[in-house]
Amino acid sequence: MAALSSSSSATAHSRSYSSSSFHSASSTVRSRIKQRVTLATVHNKLAIKSQAKPVPDALMQDGKVTPKVTTPTNSKLQLDNLKDSILYDTPSKESSITDNLDSGGENSTVSITVVGASGDLAKKKIFPALFALYYEDCLPEHFTIFGYARSKMTDAELRTMVSRTLTCRIDKSENCNEKMEQFLDRCFYHSGQYDSKENFVELDKKLKKHEDGRVANRLYYLSIPPNIFIDAVKCASTSASSANGWTRVIVEKPFGRDSESSAALTKSLKQYLDEDQIFRIDHYLGKELVENLSVLRFSNLIFEPLWSRQYIRNVQFLFSEDFGTEGRGGYFDNYGIIRDIMQNHLLQILALFAMETPVSLDAEDIRNEKVKVLRSMRPLQLEDVVVGQYKSHTKGGVSYPGYTDDKTVPKDSLTPTFAAAALFIDNARWDGVPFLMKAGKALHTKSAEIRVQFRHVPGNLYNRNFGTDLDRATNELVIRVQPDEAIYLKINNKVPGLGMRLDRSNLNLHYAARYSKEIPDAYERLLLDAIEGERRLFIRSDELNAAWALFTPLLKELEEKRINPEYYPYGSRGPVGAHYLAARHNVRWGDMGSSNQ
Repeated sequence: MAALSSSSSATAHSRSYSSSSFHSASSTVRSRIKQRVTLATVHNKLAIKSQAKPVPDALMQDGKVTPKVTTPTNSKLQLDNLKDSILYDTPSKESSITDNLDSGGENSTVSITVVGASGDLAKKKIFPALFALYYEDCLPEHFTIFGYARSKMTDAELRTMVSRTLTCRIDKSENCNEKMEQFLDRCFYHSGQYDSKENFVELDKKLKKHEDGRVANRLYYLSIPPNIFIDAVKCASTSASSANGWTRVIVEKPFGRDSESSAALTKSLKQYLDEDQIFRIDHYLGKELVENLSVLRFSNLIFEPLWSRQYIRNVQFLFSEDFGTEGRGGYFDNYGIIRDIMQNHLLQILALFAMETPVSLDAEDIRNEKVKVLRSMRPLQLEDVVVGQYKSHTKGGVSYPGYTDDKTVPKDSLTPTFAAAALFIDNARWDGVPFLMKAGKALHTKSAEIRVQFRHVPGNLYNRNFGTDLDRATNELVIRVQPDEAIYLKINNKVPGLGMRLDRSNLNLHYAARYSKEIPDAYERLLLDAIEGERRLFIRSDELNAAWALFTPLLKELEEKRINPEYYPYGSRGPVGAHYLAARHNVRWGDMGSSNQ
């Protein structure tokens, strides 16, 4: 039994926020809560009630309330009505759904402890995300934030440090300074060692003082190097876990370097935590366009029938940064671009893209389908991968350093800063379709996108109008994750005029033009999910094992054989070998057009 509390009483209180907090939440938050009620759970509750006499309202998971079912004869009607309220955005039903979900309790609190509070991640991402949630009224009425690190600091010094990185929404800036002051008043600091039980006992005393006898729910965010994860978890488990509520821990990547180290890390974590207390965060899963991926596919009839090898020629997952390691080469050199980007960010997006329709929107149903995809994939072979490393380059009179020019990187380092790979899923839906990944640093642009290239139209009457370049005649769906989020579909159409000249145009959903609301940062979404106990966008242990099983043999071969990377100039499009890899699978990289669209 894990040392941290995960008892049924903890679960019952895990979302015991005050009624006023939920009722003041924005309609966006209400919609998100509404969507997280799964039909399976609702069906089970109604089925149980339909076999019994009328009973008072019963608690669902995390203390939420299900509607009353008074007789067996009306259970189907209530189920149908509740399904409608979940599947369709009807404002008249939305308020009643959130009322039912709200436990109405005022006797609970959430304590959020950022372990490693003095680090860059905490300052630049975690504290600003927590403030954004507070600003949007997404945090419970009673909450406290503690920073924990080895640095000596007072509460006032922490607040000064945090205040430098806080900003308000561009589209919602009223009362900004007032909100900041209110937020900072709830931020406190405790200095201590990550492996000191005594220091965590002192933290526990401070937390209890602020919890003031309420049901205490505690969230720990481990913003620290992985080599001290276990020490911090052990101390939090034995000295500062909640006695009467839930305790959860967010763990940042990297989750090991290969299958063996990842399994060892998971085994160590589970000495002190249950699996449902571990929230392995991959911030790319919290990005707006990644979360919209399943909505685009499963709620639009025009896409789901096309989502298979019958119509899709290839799928590309592209990630590029226009800067190098720049001072963090020591960390990067121990992992490389494959571990840093491909094995987690891009592979997670691939699994979401390729999975079968889940039974429901429940976290376990979605993660089950992702695991099936990963287990159906062929382990990567060396011949299906190209690795590169950027070298120094002078452009426009400006000199850009090479990777090994970084003082924190060994001069003889062979660590890849670029990689391209062809992966395959051996199942009925995707048999034979190449899934291409490409990720690199110090490239010509900064972007992340998914490109779906469809097959050629059989017997296309207009081929001659495109000349010999048949790739121009194919449709392509592009999901631009960052920057300047957009979804667009490339189609062929006739140019106005008397002649028959064809043009390739975009049906474009440009988020900045369509929506005035600023898109939340990925960390905001994931922190809110962790507080609410929603695990859909976090990585399960068997999912992690399946991901490492794909890449570990390749990584070992690259390191044991000391494969030399292909060098490419800083600011270029990457190694030439990536083009040969794509051509071998009859694919052209989608980001190589003159317009990069």
